[in-house]
Amino acid sequence: MALSLAILGCSSATPTAYRHPSAYVLKSNKRKDYFLIDCGEGTQILMRTMGIRMQRISRIFISHLHGDHYFGVIGFITTQNLFGRTEELHIYAHKPLEKIIKLQLQIDNINLSFPLTFHTLDARKKKGYVLYEDRSIKISTFPLVHSIHTNGFLFEEKILARDSKTFAYCSDTAYTESIIPYIKNVDMLYHEATFMENMAQIAKEKYHTTTKEAAKIAKLANVKQLLIGHYSARYNDITPLLDEAKTIFPNTQAAIEGIILKI
Repeated sequence: MALSLAILGCSSATPTAYRHPSAYVLKSNKRKDYFLIDCGEGTQILMRTMGIRMQRISRIFISHLHGDHYFGVIGFITTQNLFGRTEELHIYAHKPLEKIIKLQLQIDNINLSFPLTFHTLDARKKKGYVLYEDRSIKISTFPLVHSIHTNGFLFEEKILARDSKTFAYCSDTAYTESIIPYIKNVDMLYHEATFMENMAQIAKEKYHTTTKEAAKIAKLANVKQLLIGHYSARYNDITPLLDEAKTIFPNTQAAIEGIILKI
């Protein structure tokens, strides 16, 4: 039962000519439904480009409410409504997103053709907890350290140990070793690496992580693969970011839009 990760967007706060804001689709070859992790603007366009069936998205996980991580949600929802979707859609996010989406639907006088259920990420909880669990997967969340309440996500397949896969997603966060217990030994860790090491002070001020810091976390957590992303728009070429991370953690890949990675 393998997991795969489709990379739809890997830019940071602003899109560039070649990169869109954060959006990832996690798929299992034993499930018909998909999980959407963050949903920046342009997400549904990238889904069409990559041939990802939007109707298959059953659950959306939004790490935090900075626009580059959720501005695509209302567009995704309204497109699904136009398609006549009937399957329930679940959104896991911090509480204000429910108010934002419902206001947008109200202003547009939209009555959805499908049930839309919001699940609140509890900003008061300082430790990780389970969000969703069924026969094949367990999905947990844990706190990150950013300028607003931000959560990471852990996806764990529930099958024979030798075949099961795990994936952890750490979006915007300052360097923090507090996340290590939640991500330890995962098969793939996505960790933001907005800046190179020579901008470490700016990264600290903006509650972001450098390439070497992301690689250090991967090494301390003993993960099998590290995937970096959320690159600052100042970098046209991300090769130096990848090379820098590899000096600490050799098994590092760079998120590149339009590719699908096996976990």
